[in-house]
Amino acid sequence: MCITDASMPPLAPAPAASVTAGDLTLVANDGARFAAYAAAAAPGTAAAAVVVLPDLRGLHRFYKDLVLRLAETGLAAVAIDYYGRSAGIGARTDEFPFMQHVLHLTRAGLQADLAAAIAFLRSAADGGYSSVFTLGFCMGGRLSFLAPAHRDDLAGAIGFYGAPGMTGPYRDPGPTQLAGRITAPVLALMGGADEGIPPEEVTAFDAALTAAGVEHEVVVYPGAPHGFFDLQHAAFAEVCADAWQRTLAFIGRYAQAPRPGRAGAGTEPPRS
Repeated sequence: MCITDASMPPLAPAPAASVTAGDLTLVANDGARFAAYAAAAAPGTAAAAVVVLPDLRGLHRFYKDLVLRLAETGLAAVAIDYYGRSAGIGARTDEFPFMQHVLHLTRAGLQADLAAAIAFLRSAADGGYSSVFTLGFCMGGRLSFLAPAHRDDLAGAIGFYGAPGMTGPYRDPGPTQLAGRITAPVLALMGGADEGIPPEEVTAFDAALTAAGVEHEVVVYPGAPHGFFDLQHAAFAEVCADAWQRTLAFIGRYAQAPRPGRAGAGTEPPRS
């Protein structure tokens, strides 16, 4: 799996002096209630906001910590849980039997929960955030890539090791198949040794984004496994740090400039 209770996201490069954070409950347009966790620096200071989309474990502590790290860089962020409809609102630790609830997930439900999180950020007490990004991991990475194919108001979509095609458990059109509908820049951060995402699938995603004219960056880290974004993976500390810096740079770039959406790009090797 992507993470465990011992997993830790990278530290913020220059932590903000003050961050406000806490648990909350959001309500989707179908009336479903689900857990979320939000954080922000001082009101009015954030240039952009991020919806964090977890892996299959849902709103695990790792993603709450990541929300805090994002807020410490001056961003606003909210992470959401996926299992409010089937498991209620509760802790998602290593003991949470998430596989019992995965089968209850629906595309409509996931999109409704994402929409509620975006609406929360746009209506924030300090005036809301006009530049909203999605940032996802594993299943959440795939969902992040798909988000701008279903809506046209995102500033960008970032995905860590999200399956872009129709392999594995996915039999519905993925980000590769729907690249022509993507309306925001994409940053894809992939492990070269990820056994669940074949290299040819990553190459096909890159090619589809290029053909569709979507501005994008596809970064493949040679030898890195699935779930490399974790300080506990000491062997991949440089990869983790590079991916973190690319994530923050991507958000900074597209939060400060008009959203081009389509311009083409290519697969880029990791920085040394």
